[in-house]
Amino acid sequence: MTYQSSNIADDRLNLAKLPGWVTSANAETPQNVAFLSGASFAMLHMILQQSGDAVPKALLTNTLAMKVAVATSKLEGRMARETDIRDAYHLTPPDEEGMRHWGPDGDVLDYWRRAGRVLIGDKNWIDNVAAFSNGDDRNAEWIETAMTTSIRFGPMAAVVEIMGRVLTVDDRSERLACVLADAVIAKFFGWDRLFPLTALHLTKANLRDLRDGAGGSETTIQAAIARSVQTAFQLSTKLASRSEALRSVAPKLRTRGSEDAVALFLAEDAIAPSGMLSPHIRGTRTPMTGRAARRLCDRLVELGVVKELTGRPTFRLYGLVQ
Repeated sequence: MTYQSSNIADDRLNLAKLPGWVTSANAETPQNVAFLSGASFAMLHMILQQSGDAVPKALLTNTLAMKVAVATSKLEGRMARETDIRDAYHLTPPDEEGMRHWGPDGDVLDYWRRAGRVLIGDKNWIDNVAAFSNGDDRNAEWIETAMTTSIRFGPMAAVVEIMGRVLTVDDRSERLACVLADAVIAKFFGWDRLFPLTALHLTKANLRDLRDGAGGSETTIQAAIARSVQTAFQLSTKLASRSEALRSVAPKLRTRGSEDAVALFLAEDAIAPSGMLSPHIRGTRTPMTGRAARRLCDRLVELGVVKELTGRPTFRLYGLVQ
């Protein structure tokens, strides 16, 4: 008898999909939310645990960072669009000392991209998170308490607990509340890095009700996070498919350095030909002229695996088709 492997990502082009009963509308009772959040986390955990490059984790992290940056901007009352945030981050030139002054739109994306590089597997992970967030001594205490809660009552109880503690001290600390919650989730599931998740579907009203102890607020927060986990899972399977499409056309590229350029597209959600591909491909010593970089991007668009993200004739940005 032949048994099929239980590895859900053995076939890059046939990754598991969320069952309809997970994504269908359900009453937000504590029982339903607990059941669906558990199912959602289990699916996401399995796909994040895949070995190899079927799921491009760096690309997933940076794409989530962008989506959470948009959500955080709304929570903080700025309402910046994805295009505004992307332009501010990728097109702001460095000053004479090499520093970039993005302004609030670029800063929020920089925050979440850096958050995605915080190591959770490190033995000093609590100190890593506390130092990243703002260095407040209470952060480490809150994380330790939340981890104890996660062991006794599960990660969702821990998440609403730590969010509530942060917002009770400062109701404008939405970003801190979410990043600490993301860290607790990552540690509970044994992930090696923090994935920006919790802010994706939260609203200011959700967090205000949690701070005020409104009835049902904890369940509402947990339901929003469950939707965020589902979004992350669906995004991971989509990026896996798009990444495989890019790899499949890579042999057709004739530009010198195209292999390094493809690797960059598999890690970054947006790429500026000037600065990221030229005069050297970022992260490498591979040279590429500005003209060659633009031609490579146009060729990838022609092959249907990359799209231009801005709609402008100049100052263009490129990323995988999603």
